[in-house]
Amino acid sequence: MGNKKLRNREEIPQKYKWNIEAMYADDASWESNIQEVLDAAERFGAYQGCLTKDAATLAKALEDKDAIWQKLEKTFVFARMKQDEDNRNTKQQAMLDKVNMIIAKVSASMSFFTPELLSASEDTLLGYLETEPKLSKYDFLLRDLLREKQHVLSKEEENILAQLSEVTDAPDSIYTMLSNADMKFGTIVDEDGDEVELTHGNYIKFMKSHNREVRQAAFERMYETYKSLLNTISTAYSFNVKNDVISARIRKYPSARAAALSGGNIPEEVYDNLITVVHDYLPVLHKYVELRKNVLGVEALKMHDVYVPLVELPDTEIPYEEALEIMQEGLAPLGTDYIERVMEGVNAGWIDVYENEGKTSGAYSFGSYDSFPYILLNYTDTLQDVFTLVHETGHSMHSSYTRETQPFVYGSHSIFTAEVASTVNESLLIEHLLAKETDPQMRKYLINLHIEEFRTTLFRQTMFAEFEHKAHKYVEEGGSLTSEWLCDEYEKLNKLYFGPAMEDDDYIRYEWTRIPHFYRAFYVYQYATGYSAATAISKKILTEGEAARDAYRKFLTTGDSDYPVELLKIAGVDMSSPEPIILAMETFKNLVEELEELL
Repeated sequence: MGNKKLRNREEIPQKYKWNIEAMYADDASWESNIQEVLDAAERFGAYQGCLTKDAATLAKALEDKDAIWQKLEKTFVFARMKQDEDNRNTKQQAMLDKVNMIIAKVSASMSFFTPELLSASEDTLLGYLETEPKLSKYDFLLRDLLREKQHVLSKEEENILAQLSEVTDAPDSIYTMLSNADMKFGTIVDEDGDEVELTHGNYIKFMKSHNREVRQAAFERMYETYKSLLNTISTAYSFNVKNDVISARIRKYPSARAAALSGGNIPEEVYDNLITVVHDYLPVLHKYVELRKNVLGVEALKMHDVYVPLVELPDTEIPYEEALEIMQEGLAPLGTDYIERVMEGVNAGWIDVYENEGKTSGAYSFGSYDSFPYILLNYTDTLQDVFTLVHETGHSMHSSYTRETQPFVYGSHSIFTAEVASTVNESLLIEHLLAKETDPQMRKYLINLHIEEFRTTLFRQTMFAEFEHKAHKYVEEGGSLTSEWLCDEYEKLNKLYFGPAMEDDDYIRYEWTRIPHFYRAFYVYQYATGYSAATAISKKILTEGEAARDAYRKFLTTGDSDYPVELLKIAGVDMSSPEPIILAMETFKNLVEELEELL
């Protein structure tokens, strides 16, 4: 019996680590930036009381404000990413704590800005837009602020809320430390008979094992650990929901969900349409779950059976270098210059590839306006990891095109549009793999993989969205989020979504405790809407060619320069209607029918 232990970060070759030193060569440069921000924020106070006295002053104040936040964003991103390299590193924890304190301090010192800006009349501000050319780039920002005017508080109240931000972020910080730094899941015996440490990074790999005992051991070990901390996590999540509810009330929104969707001017019908259409297609998911039960040949299908591929393939490993080749082939429909930019990024050090002790789990694309659009991976040589690489590259390319085209004020994305950029890449990759596949076994495997993408993104994230909505509504109506209530509601939803072919399970009721995204409320539904939009866009690119590709590429440059629903219309999709979700669901239905025929 061997023992497969995680490597320490120092043991991983430099070429597989991100080039974070491109942001700051040393700690002194980072400290220097922090001091510059504090000095600039202090000077910014001079605008108080005269912010809107004339158009030129307002234009200069907006530019100074952007300059402060651009620099502060960079210091935060660096500290956050350094901690993500190894969450046990106390020096990095201290750096991140410091920059979080600075953010709270700067937010508080500049909190007069929006209330004072909005104390000017709408006519005055619109008049300034017409007379001062330097304000032209702030046109959308100013009109959007006027739209949200009723939810902005007085200077004093905004200052109090800004100072409290450090405290209100506590549930998320506590959960992150519990889940990433403190929790240990022990060891299990893998397919080879080796004792292996169970981690966030290798959990899904075990859940896809064709050895049912390995799947069950990983599943039960994972949820036993979360169950052992159920009361602590329930308390953290309960306070997180209370934060959302109280904050929405303070800002005079009708609900926490309305507050969360308001920033992007997303109609609440978009959220409701998603849940309604997904419910309409639950019988198709139930049919797939029944098919899964029959193909696996199990008497009772359990939750630890849902990830294993229905078609067993030779245990092929895809080294990272090969994944880069597959990515280039799959994304070819986006154009040669797109591919060239991707590979320049790879070679420049955008990506942190492998898992190490203490490294943050999962994967993300991150970065500041003037840094690389970095990618954190925990690559384990599976085909699923190739999809993760392609997904995160979609985010990073979106950032790269946007930052090249848009000013800082519009240089990021709402999650609503960001998830489209990542999922278009995944859709193109699966279509590429299916188009060139002639081996019937591999074809079945890929169709099953595609179905699983729909299940884990469209269905699963919609179920999460429904759970969040129920939890917030329950608190808004005076309910208390006990661990029992949370587990019971989650279990009911799980039964509704998986249907009668799924056997009752003792552990799945604890699954909600494992989802970090719940600490950023009303966030996950955008994975499902993004997946729907991306399904429609990728089909357009593959069937309509250059015109659709160019429209999509134009969308990638737009950043936050308009509302998400409007920006997606540039790429040819209207998310205010249920049509893209129905289209995605019909694709899912066709895939299930094709798989049924092949099996």
